[in-house]
Amino acid sequence: MDGGTAPGLRFALLGPVRAWRGEETLPAGSPQQRALLAALLLRGGRTATADELIDALWGEAPPDSALAALRTYAFRLRKVLGADALTSESGGYALRTGADTLDVTRAEEYAVEAEKARAGGETARARELLAHALDLWDGEPLAGLPGPYAEAYRTRLSERRLALLETRLELDLELGGHTDAVSVLTTLSAEHPLRERLRALLMLALYRSGRQAEALGVYADTRRLLAEELGVDPCAELNELYQRILRADPDLAAQPTGAEDAPAAGSAVRPAQLPAAVVDFTGRTAFVDELVEELSTADSGVMALSAVAGIGGVGKTTLAVHVAHAARDAFPDGQLYVDLQGQDARPSEPETVLASFLRALGTPDAAIPEGLEDRAALYRSVLDGRRVLALLDNAHDAAQVRPLLPGTPGCAALITSRVRMVDLAGAHLVDLDVMSPEEALQLFTKIVGTERVMTERQAALDVVAACGFLPLAIRIAASRLATRRTWTVSVLARKLSDSRRRLDELKAGDLAVKATFELGYGQLADHQARAFRLLALPEGPDISLDAAAAVLDMDAYEAEELLEALVDISLLESAAPARYRYHDLLRLYARDRAEQHETPADRRAALSRLLDFYLATAASAYEMENPGDRVLSHMAPTSREGRTFTTQAESLEWLFTEATGVLAAVRQASGASGAEQVRQPGEESVRAERTTGAGCLRRAVDLLFMTQNLMESGVHARAYEQCAQAVATAATGSGDALVEGRARVLLGRIQSWSSSRWAEADVQAQRAQLLGLASEDLLTCSYAPNLRSLIARDQRRFAEAEEYCLHALRSFRDDHNEHGAASALSNIARVRIELGQPDAAIDAAEQGVTLMRRIGAGYRLGNSLYALAIALTVSGRLDEALTALDEALAIFRDARQPLWEGLTLYRMADVHFTAGHFRLAATHAEQSLVLLNEGSGHWMRTYALTVLGHALDGIGQPDRARACWRDALDSSPDPKSGEAQKLRLLLERPAASALAV
Repeated sequence: MDGGTAPGLRFALLGPVRAWRGEETLPAGSPQQRALLAALLLRGGRTATADELIDALWGEAPPDSALAALRTYAFRLRKVLGADALTSESGGYALRTGADTLDVTRAEEYAVEAEKARAGGETARARELLAHALDLWDGEPLAGLPGPYAEAYRTRLSERRLALLETRLELDLELGGHTDAVSVLTTLSAEHPLRERLRALLMLALYRSGRQAEALGVYADTRRLLAEELGVDPCAELNELYQRILRADPDLAAQPTGAEDAPAAGSAVRPAQLPAAVVDFTGRTAFVDELVEELSTADSGVMALSAVAGIGGVGKTTLAVHVAHAARDAFPDGQLYVDLQGQDARPSEPETVLASFLRALGTPDAAIPEGLEDRAALYRSVLDGRRVLALLDNAHDAAQVRPLLPGTPGCAALITSRVRMVDLAGAHLVDLDVMSPEEALQLFTKIVGTERVMTERQAALDVVAACGFLPLAIRIAASRLATRRTWTVSVLARKLSDSRRRLDELKAGDLAVKATFELGYGQLADHQARAFRLLALPEGPDISLDAAAAVLDMDAYEAEELLEALVDISLLESAAPARYRYHDLLRLYARDRAEQHETPADRRAALSRLLDFYLATAASAYEMENPGDRVLSHMAPTSREGRTFTTQAESLEWLFTEATGVLAAVRQASGASGAEQVRQPGEESVRAERTTGAGCLRRAVDLLFMTQNLMESGVHARAYEQCAQAVATAATGSGDALVEGRARVLLGRIQSWSSSRWAEADVQAQRAQLLGLASEDLLTCSYAPNLRSLIARDQRRFAEAEEYCLHALRSFRDDHNEHGAASALSNIARVRIELGQPDAAIDAAEQGVTLMRRIGAGYRLGNSLYALAIALTVSGRLDEALTALDEALAIFRDARQPLWEGLTLYRMADVHFTAGHFRLAATHAEQSLVLLNEGSGHWMRTYALTVLGHALDGIGQPDRARACWRDALDSSPDPKSGEAQKLRLLLERPAASALAV
């Protein structure tokens, strides 16, 4: 190149196109802009015309805007590199940099020096120079660049690397490294099966390793392949080598190396084997700091040892290499590296690795002993007194790495593996998780380019979420996008949104997420592989140990042992003690394996066992809360036992912990998607195994009946409604009147309870009542009229409400359902208050409370006390009302019912306001509003805001009172209701303080 006028600039083309000024990484821009930079660099400082550059970037079909785009790219490069570096000449451009600024040039200089050294008999020096040249390659040359010029040079540079590698392998054989060369040559020959020079080197390496028959086999395979593919025979050199091996020519044996080529045993050779660090390394700051600090403990006179574990594709190697480079100054005597191929069918043998390490540390072949123990002992002896870092990548298990640990003070070992090295004494263990959303977006942006990502930020977030924030998946997705200039980020996001094709889309070149997962899956024993497949079928975001045992049809002890083994090899995550989950992409892979290896009947049976477990356990929890409730006798039988509980608190803890899994099981049983609960942003519905059928639908609706606490708490109201709707729809399609009736009772209940959609709820209740009669289902025949009474009361149709209440009461009593009868009595009390019959209301409410106390009901007693308190308030018995509300409040808190707790606090505020205790009323109303959240208690906020306004007005804060009444009017479910009209009057008369509700 011409003399440089832009000092400090460096460039790399033997991998992704990168630029630096000193230690600062410069933004190289979009793929097209990087392609222009590469085209100029490869011209060695010569001027390229605009037409030449357009042809290089776009080939024979450039866009109409090609010249304008070229000038834009050049302008941006000049801003980044400096005007002295990029010059315009005669309508073209030239890049003026120093002769040693480009990795391509440095590689060629190393190659020339190596050729000279070899010609001068300096074999070891020649090999070292070639190794330096090859180290400059960092993946595919000109990676991700579009255009015919880049493609042509990519091929040329790849060919050059292979030629240099062949020469270096020849030198390896000359230096006696035939044993280690075999594995490299085997891989290269498989990748380039028609390259005869590689085949010859492999034959020679095998022969010198004492594997004559295998060497002859390579020749036979080569001859067959050449004949089939090209119709030719092997070249003369290969034929001659074959003949010499046949007759065991003594001249083919390894020759002793000269003194200048083989350092004496124990001489200080400084290995520098670390792979190149990834230029676009992103995030992981805490992990980097933690590991670098841990490696620094080698200064304290001990060997530092860290092991990084994680699923395939999570970036263990990338992190470890980055950390090793960051810490290399602390290990001036060298850095060793080996890929232990832990996920291959035949992981690297420690004995072979030790031989390679000993050579790298200056031990001649003749001094390397046979046997693992002797080599390990010599390895530790050679390292004694030296400060060396060993990076042991992709380890199979602790047994493989133990002989490779330096074991001497001042040295360190950094291990990566999919297996947690819990049995590696003294190891500092790090579990590497996926990236945070911010880190994932940063990595995606670095590869794709800021300009493309920032204009479609939401689509980019959808892409990284669909990748499960897994670095390998993000890199693949970003690389695909970077090489396709006609794609937008939204196009890629749409391709990844289809979960059925996502793993197939996440493939670029020799990188593939599915292939990475297959390496781990291929190591599983049969029973582990079956568990891995079946546990992916349920749609819940995670699964408990007991539920997993049901899926696998085994006891909890066996299941835990199996699941923990999957956790140890990073195919499953332990979200909390006795809870497990998959990474999103691993779940897709496991489901794909299940479809391939499990019959439909086996898949359905696994999900049916889970549904049985949930229903049986939910029934136990329900019975703990409602002892003796007749509803339990109407539930479908189960073939599998569930958990049992000794306390109400324990049963509630199970119910709310398992809520998402329980509701997901209901959705699956109804044939509906569970995407609402488990998908990430931008992800469409995941494909789920269906368990629809009469038996499954019946158990699904009964499971909803047993878990009504989830609906009434408000926390899971939306998901619960979706489940009830899904079951009702499926039952309608299958003609199951009993299931549909029960589902519509629940659907109407939640529509009226959580969102005041009374008209919709009434349609559901009417339909349920007819279905109950048609199916002769006593459960629906009782609960449907009870629901209709609640709806009629809320719609101020009080006479009808009383009629429905009495109908429900008779039906409950006909079914000997005392819990239901007590609930109906509470509803009768509420209706009679509205009918102006306070004494009758108190009588009905007291009957309900007495009945609930006698049967030992749980939070349903709170409902009865709540109704009694309202009746007592209307009758002016305020102290008694507060006593009932205090007891109800404690019950609702223990039962984890925030909406009922909020309503009770509102009623307490009402009582305090009526008694003239305005500050107490305001305090209780404000507490109520916290619990009656916008999501599930939105319409109930109207009441709390109204009474809060009254209380504030009573303590002399009219402006705040008006604000509350205005918010109450906005929250009102019916702008035409009497309550809404009263609020309008209050806003017209701000001094008023009559209680509206």
